[in-house]
Amino acid sequence: MKTRKNILTLWVCIGSILALSGCAPKVYQLKPVSGDVALIDGRPTTKAEKDGIVVVASYERLDLQYVALDVEIKNRTDRPFDVNPADFEYTALDEEQHTVFRTTSSPQKPLMFSAADPVHEADRTVYNQEREVKRLKTAKIINTVLLVAAVASDVASSSSRNNQRPERWAQNRITHNNLYSAIQAKRIIDHGMFADRMQRYDYEAYRWKELALKPTTIQPGESVRGLVYLPMSRDARHMLVNYPVSDYESIMITFQQEWVKAEKQRK
Repeated sequence: MKTRKNILTLWVCIGSILALSGCAPKVYQLKPVSGDVALIDGRPTTKAEKDGIVVVASYERLDLQYVALDVEIKNRTDRPFDVNPADFEYTALDEEQHTVFRTTSSPQKPLMFSAADPVHEADRTVYNQEREVKRLKTAKIINTVLLVAAVASDVASSSSRNNQRPERWAQNRITHNNLYSAIQAKRIIDHGMFADRMQRYDYEAYRWKELALKPTTIQPGESVRGLVYLPMSRDARHMLVNYPVSDYESIMITFQQEWVKAEKQRK
């Protein structure tokens, strides 16, 4: 009877493992569904033009809280054109491409998600890095003060006549050893948090300075390329991306957003 129960338990465990292994993880996909869409280097890419300004865009990757688009802007006019990646924005749409969010001040007006400004974000990253350095210095001072206080307490209690008895001496040692361990643990945690945060800020600095599309002016016949970072909205099924080319005209591109099951790799 016991053997049968063990066999049944084993089969249940095997079934659970197989069921879990059959649940493929979902991956994020974003593809253009408007404009002149073509497959370039295995990636769906769209091109749209308005008043001599051409925008070529494709999905690059998810980057922390952003959707990164690989964007190239071409100037086919006879005048210089100012490029500002922060001017990119999008409206979140549902399956039927109806607006998902509206502003609280004007219910008829759709809520727009603006792209990150790489100049502002780069400055903020520098500020965050400087803040982390100051935070670590403060933590070092606090740790030193705690250690000095613990040593002073240890010396004072060890030299006290009341702690000369073996059981009192042992208790005193346990108490202060725990204090030293706690201070050391805090020091390790402080340095670990500093290293983790600085690693992230180093990447963010690289992202905004090296990868992102920069504000610039392109002359006639020239183009510029870089990544545009749009804040991600999980509630959107479509993203209606808008980029103004003049006071009255904008380039509009629609992307379809979805989470799909990852395909199993064939051996």
